Amino acid sequence: MGKLAPEDLQKILGCIKKDFRVIVPPMIGYDAGVHLLHGKYVAVATDPCTGVPKEWFGWLLINYAASDVALFGAKPEFCTINLLGPTGTKPEVFQKIMKQTCNAADELDIAIVRGHTGMYGSLNDMLGVCTVYGNVEPRKLITPGNGKAGDLILCTKPLGLETITNLSLTYPALAQTIFGKQQQKILASQVHMQSCVREALKLAETNGVHAMHDATEGGFMAALNELAQASNVGFKVKWEQLPLNKEILALQSYFKFSDEQLLAMSSTGTILAAVAPEAQGKVKAALTKNGLSACFVGNFTANKDRVLIKEGKETPFPQVAEDPYTLILSGK
Repeated sequence: MGKLAPEDLQKILGCIKKDFRVIVPPMIGYDAGVHLLHGKYVAVATDPCTGVPKEWFGWLLINYAASDVALFGAKPEFCTINLLGPTGTKPEVFQKIMKQTCNAADELDIAIVRGHTGMYGSLNDMLGVCTVYGNVEPRKLITPGNGKAGDLILCTKPLGLETITNLSLTYPALAQTIFGKQQQKILASQVHMQSCVREALKLAETNGVHAMHDATEGGFMAALNELAQASNVGFKVKWEQLPLNKEILALQSYFKFSDEQLLAMSSTGTILAAVAPEAQGKVKAALTKNGLSACFVGNFTANKDRVLIKEGKETPFPQVAEDPYTLILSGK
């Protein structure tokens, strides 16, 4: 996966000039920014899209950035699109992806404002970039830095769902070997689970949801560490409470992945959230209405220790996420 190490990313961010109009500037662990525009808060997120199943390229392009905006409590409203391909890419490829993109934007009631297309010799595959904008009232703004000691840690979907879904779609024969023929077909139909726009907006409306983060690159491990870092808290997580379905455990066994690699497996569409204990029932109800279950896997703590509890034994929670997504999607 392509994330820079935090210390390297911080050096890049260090050259950005402070501006009073920017409410939430670029920061590690924050997948959207917020700025003032005529007295209103505007949440902005931008994401690339490449190396994904072609039939879902445009849909994922929209939903990656739209999810990040929704996680800040803002309804995604407008977007810009870049579609870039290798030299010689046929016009039909751009047209097909743009149709997917338009359909995805229509589903979320997002207006496409501007874009750019082009072909470049330095590219070997299609690359899309989408930037999404949405307004949010100041009192409804949610950021990864609002988690509080005592909050419960919420996880909305099985860990690694993105990885096993894209494997099932891209390499069906291999997926059938690992999961079985029937389950491969079911998993291949669940690409829509890689968006969290609708549930994020529902959670944002629920009092007691303090912070949210999408478990994208680096999976559960990266997202939870970033939430803790942004909120200046520690946490305790119980392994036995993690949403680990039989398919992800079968994948771990097949590739002989460690528990650390399992925790770092890309899980785009899975929300981690800091939830006040008294809001637990309301959160469960909100997710149930969206066809999801609420898994509470631990709690945030006032001390800064990050702890994983497995079979009653406490160990330090891993800090460096080695996401095996690329290895798995190589089909080897």
